[in-house]
Amino acid sequence: MDDRLHTVVGLSGTMVRLLDEAGSASLVLLSHLLVSEGFELIGQGADQGRFLPPFALLDIVPEREAEKAAAWERHVTEVEFGKPLDADPTALPRPEYDPARYTVEERVAAKAAELRAIGWQASVGTVQRMRRRYREQGLWGLVDHRATRLSSPTGRADDRVVTAITEILAATTNESTGTRGRLRRRVEALLAERHGPGTVAMPSKSAFYRLVETMSEGTHAFGEATSRRSAARRPPGAFTPSSACRPGEMVQIDTTPLDVLVVLEEGVSGRPELTIAVDVATRSICAAVLRPAGTKAVDAALLLAKMLVPEPLRPGWSDALAMSATLIPHRRLLDIDARLEQAAAKPVIVPETIGIDHGKVFVSQTFLTACRSLGISVQPSRPATPTDKGIVERTFSSINTLFCQHIPGYTGSNTTRRGAEVEAVWTLAELGDLLQEWIVACWQQRPHEGLRSPFLPGQPMSPNDAYALLVSRTGYLPMPLSGTDYLELLPALWRSVNDYGIRIDHRTYNCPELNPLRRRSSGVTAKGGLWEVHYDPYDLSQVWVRDARTGEWITVPWTHRHLVSAPFADFTWRRARDLLAMRGRDDTDQAAVAAAVNQLLTRAESGPDRRIAARTRAALEPARPVAALPQAPAPDHTEDETTVLEQPSNVIPFGVFDAFTDGSRL
Repeated sequence: MDDRLHTVVGLSGTMVRLLDEAGSASLVLLSHLLVSEGFELIGQGADQGRFLPPFALLDIVPEREAEKAAAWERHVTEVEFGKPLDADPTALPRPEYDPARYTVEERVAAKAAELRAIGWQASVGTVQRMRRRYREQGLWGLVDHRATRLSSPTGRADDRVVTAITEILAATTNESTGTRGRLRRRVEALLAERHGPGTVAMPSKSAFYRLVETMSEGTHAFGEATSRRSAARRPPGAFTPSSACRPGEMVQIDTTPLDVLVVLEEGVSGRPELTIAVDVATRSICAAVLRPAGTKAVDAALLLAKMLVPEPLRPGWSDALAMSATLIPHRRLLDIDARLEQAAAKPVIVPETIGIDHGKVFVSQTFLTACRSLGISVQPSRPATPTDKGIVERTFSSINTLFCQHIPGYTGSNTTRRGAEVEAVWTLAELGDLLQEWIVACWQQRPHEGLRSPFLPGQPMSPNDAYALLVSRTGYLPMPLSGTDYLELLPALWRSVNDYGIRIDHRTYNCPELNPLRRRSSGVTAKGGLWEVHYDPYDLSQVWVRDARTGEWITVPWTHRHLVSAPFADFTWRRARDLLAMRGRDDTDQAAVAAAVNQLLTRAESGPDRRIAARTRAALEPARPVAALPQAPAPDHTEDETTVLEQPSNVIPFGVFDAFTDGSRL
């Protein structure tokens, strides 16, 4: 110990008295001595008694071999100590094994003779070998390890066949799923090419299939191709999952189609795309944006703005969904951020780092610029490696399971799970409102198995509970955004300001505030003197022009905005133009396009989803007699009609009950 040789000269309880080579004495705790750096026991008995047998491995030993090992233990301990391990402490050793009368060699010879007498094949060397194994490994060393030897997964199969199967399975990772028969044919061809025809004998078909079943376990080689590719993309070794110690330290963002049909423009149904941001530390859904197929970079940029703004408690929501009704320290946070006064039970989390994949939406200049301006770091994942942001991927699966399957129009995860008649009932906006309420009412207040405190490991926490626990330790620093900040997050175009105003996609925007800018250069030479125009792709009724001289924003309305009664998106505008083009009309006529947009929005507001909902309610009502009711002719719908022609019905009036006239009938 301590690079010096000591001699144990005394023991007293747990205290050990040592004497080193220089004659210096010391008193040391036994526990301290055994764990001291450089400690080593030297001399007689140094190799004895310092082992702990693998107790758990003894459970895998067959019963017969375990009994045989226990019998060997009794014989070996009798040779070592004169009495078996399980003998009575007061009993005397048998004469031939008395350590006071016979040496170890004599006791070993006596034990070997005794074992041969009872039918064991044991020589003096065998007893000596069992003594040595017992000193080194304890009872585990006396076990016949032929009974515990692990079997090879491939058995006695030819190594050349095993190698060929491994190569073919790896080569079919990105192919369509095939059968085992196809694999066998490819293995035969590879062996013939590599070793010559007939050189390597193939196993029988049943043996080959058993071998393939063993080797392909966990690879989905004959299952779903998507699962097989996903399993092949996993890291070859151990990987560290994403972890965070405070809200906003790591936020994962992604987009995926939702497994539900909604009513889009012109009454067309389709699956929307959901973009969400999930906080790793609390599993909170910081923000969610539901859009038609084809999410844009501005959607991801606007998602950042939604993350920094409290979710308001909307009309019709229960008071139980208020932030003040949860464990979140609402009163303390309200002193810091007054916006939380009427906030719903969803925390405001300012992201520090955002994990993204390589989708064009997230690697676009619009999104990266928005993150840079907000002081947010961007961490791209490895290509084709969804495990790098597994939390947001798992959240999508949970949304489909916990929310989408309860919505009319649920399509299931694939066509094999889809019902025979799946109809869209909710519009995109209505489903978006339902989703926001579900996030506050269900997701944020539902315990998650992945959220546990080290102080209460047996109790799962909800995202709100986890946020309340972490925010009390890390604090809260809001990042309020002004109206100007929101405009900066919108996509930009560069246009000239003419006498008629600004022209964007055959739409004209004009207002008196543009007079000082007309027919003038902005001074931005890199853009040819054009002016910077920002627009919201989901509300094209107005745009914003930056005055390069003052830096102020000018709100410029669309000249035909009065013809449209609600905000409309760019995809709505394109659809209206397509309808006019199909009818042979000029799709650049702004007044006609505005009228078509207004009709489209009117039909979308009270159109197919209302009729489907009415049919759904009628189907759920109890059956009642309909024989006496007149049948109205069904309205004639055509694809190109912009209005529905009402067909007159034969109305049968109901008479008024007269007690004096009809009383005689009773």
